[in-house]
Order: sequence, then C-alpha cells, then structure tokens
Amino acid sequence: MAEVWNIREWIVGWDTEVPLATGGTRRYVYLDNAASTPAFTTVRDKVDEFIGWYSSIHRGTGFKSTVATHVYERAREIVLDFVGADPKKHVAVFCVNTTEAVNKLACCMRFPENPVVLVSPLEHHSNDLPWRRYAELAYLPLNGEGGIDLAATERLVASLSDRLALVAVTGASNITGQVICVHELARIAHANGVRILVDAAQLAPHLPIEVDSSEPGAQLDYIVIAGHKMYAPYGGAALVARRDALSSCGPACRGGGTVKLVTRDEVVWAEVPNLLEAGTPNVVGAVALATAARTLQSIGFDRIQQREKELAKLLLEGICAIPGVTIYGSADTDAPEGRLGVVSFNLDDVPHQLVAAVLSYEGGIGVRNGCFCTQPLVVELLDIGREEFAERAVEILAGDRRRIPGMVRASLGIYNDEEDILHFLAELGRLARKGPRLEYEQEKATGEYHPEGYRMRPEEYLSI
Repeated sequence: MAEVWNIREWIVGWDTEVPLATGGTRRYVYLDNAASTPAFTTVRDKVDEFIGWYSSIHRGTGFKSTVATHVYERAREIVLDFVGADPKKHVAVFCVNTTEAVNKLACCMRFPENPVVLVSPLEHHSNDLPWRRYAELAYLPLNGEGGIDLAATERLVASLSDRLALVAVTGASNITGQVICVHELARIAHANGVRILVDAAQLAPHLPIEVDSSEPGAQLDYIVIAGHKMYAPYGGAALVARRDALSSCGPACRGGGTVKLVTRDEVVWAEVPNLLEAGTPNVVGAVALATAARTLQSIGFDRIQQREKELAKLLLEGICAIPGVTIYGSADTDAPEGRLGVVSFNLDDVPHQLVAAVLSYEGGIGVRNGCFCTQPLVVELLDIGREEFAERAVEILAGDRRRIPGMVRASLGIYNDEEDILHFLAELGRLARKGPRLEYEQEKATGEYHPEGYRMRPEEYLSI
C-alpha cells in the first residue's frame, strides 16, 4: 500500500507551513475534511488545462464552445458512473453544492395533500430545512445503538400512508461518522410506494455508492454529492436521479437554457437536465467534480476504506485514552454498519471554542467546532435541557455567542497519516493535562478565543 499513500503528493497544499502563536511555524495538520477537503493536484491540473478551452457551452458554433460542451457533457457521464447509475435510466443535474441540489429538488417536486417528509435525526440542515418549506417533517426512529430501527421504520412509513412524500436521509453522519443503511431504507420506502433521497455529500469520498443496486427494491431514486467534500473545491455538485422520478418536475429556476420555445404567449419547457440548469453553468466545477470522481476510482475504494479504517481506529483509541474526553456516537470502528473517520468530542471544563483555538494557535491543527449545521442533534447529544437551552438562545439572539452549544470535530481524509494523528493527540492530551500554553480572551459576538495580545495577519500570506 505504500505507493498509494504517497497520496498526499496528490494534495494541493498538504505541506503548507503556518505560524504558531507560541513562535515559529509548522506544517499544517488539516483535520476538517468533513467540512471541505483540499484539492487533488489532478483536479487543479485538469482545471488549469481546461481554462484555455473555456467557452460558453451549448448552441455555440465556435471550436472552443464545442470542446467545452463536450467536456461538460462527458463530466455528466463520469458522475453517473461514479455513483453506479445507469445512463439510460438516470440523469445528472449539475449544481453549486448539495444545499442547492436538495433545494432544487424540493422546489420542483409535486407533493401530496398535507405532505410529510421522513428524515433522520442525523440530518445536516441542508437536508432538513428545505423540506420544512413544503411539508411536515417526521423523524426515523433510532435503536439503542443509535442506528436506524428498521422494524419501527416500517411501521412508521406504513402509518403515514399517502401523506408520505419522500424519505430523505444522509448517507453518513457528519457528527458521529455513522454510516446509514440507505438500501434497507430504500426497500422499505419502495414497498410503500415512496421514493428516497440520499444526501451522500459526507459519504462520497469514503465509500462506494451504488444508486442502481441489483438488490430488488434497494435502488436509490435521488442522490446528491458535492465536489468540495471530494477534493474538488471549485463549486461543483450534482443531483443524480432517475429520469422518471424527475419527469413531473417543473423548472426550479426560470431562465436561459431551460426552454425549447418561448413566444409572448407561450413557454415550452426543456427536458431534464436542461430544465433544472438555468443560466450559464459552472463548467469548471463540473470538470473538477468529474476529475475528482475519476481520481477516487483510480485509487480504489477498497484501499481507501482499509486505510481510513486503520487511521480512524488510531484516532478513536487515542482520543478515548485522554482523561476528561467525551466522544459523541460510537467509538467502535468495527460496528456492523460501519463508521467514517469523523470524531466529535468535548473536553471536560474546556469550552469547545477554546479547544479548537488552542489546537490551531499552539499546534497548527485545523479542526471544526460548533454545531456543524446539525443543531437539534448536537443539543440532544449534549443533553441540554429545555430551560437551559432557552437561556442560551436568548443570549445568542441578543448577539452573545460565548455559551453557544457545540463540540469539537476531527475528521480524516485519505491523505492524513499517523504523524498527523499522533501530533493531534499529543496537543489534545497536553491541553487536557496542563491547559493552554497561552492566555486567551473570548469575543462576545463570535464566541471565538484568541491569544491575548496576538494578532493573526492573514493578509501577509494571501491577499487579492
């Protein structure tokens, strides 16, 4: 495996040096991959190559336009192949990100009377809030281990009858790393005449996806993926769906490219995907997304899974060994449904904002803290009572974010290695034993901590 784990040589900026508030610099350790990944060098190079050919696509007769159109449509085919979709039955609609993709689907779907959308308690706001605009939400029941209770789900789906418009579920939690049994949920949904959407943004860079599963009833009707979590941060994403599942959709956004014919009195709309891609698309983002998909396939998901499982085990065992740490979700890397290398935790008596600040300013480590766009789940996992949350909510809405609930999250990418994890564990362990090296002050408006008397100067490193 040694040759593939020179993979960090395929990562733009993996060896960037950053300043420490304690003095000197060190190589940045990036453990915030669940939010966004860095770029593959293959993606950067392909984008650089394409820029010389960039032109507006479709309907242009110039040679560059022809080349750009070919590349854009070829990117569609590559995305379909990446998620195991059949190009005869499925279509890929390019979007800016998964948030736009879910909103696009929500605003062009047809809903029954008094509709209900069934989501999981683990959802990112992007697969929760869009549905609230059109439907009542119901939540998938969990079992004692925090997984989906399939038997209870079957009863719930049946009880919702013809009000149930959609099952919309994440492929993996961005807090606990838990992988969701989406094909089992698809079987339950389809047995009751309901379609399923999978938000695979968190899943796509780690595990293979099979939209067109060979198992009866286990096919996925809609799936969304995002380039910025797949080593292609150029604003590309995709909604992949069965063509017949989009056949009743109207335009999500009206404008150029969405029509066959327009007169002063009549509009004849185009078919998908053009119907759902209004205006000039982000061709660069599509090129980047497709290149990232092919790069992940060339590495091989068997190798990715094996390596990430080894690193997740090292990370989890190391964090569990630090006194005063609470991990949210299972610490078992061998759970039947599996988990990603995403670990959310808190350190006793140390605010999550301070933990993240100390790791950054003193250790040169990038993690994420807060609610990770999953506020209801975070509040539940933190066991914050109704009265206490109400008090904090008043403070937050008044502009004081110092007591905002949250956790710290470390999340792995395929290029992280043992050295990254051991450095993180050493810095976290030192903080747990001895506290910060520096004195810190907290901003009221943001809740963030900064070393007293220290000013970060980002403009010295990059300015536009």
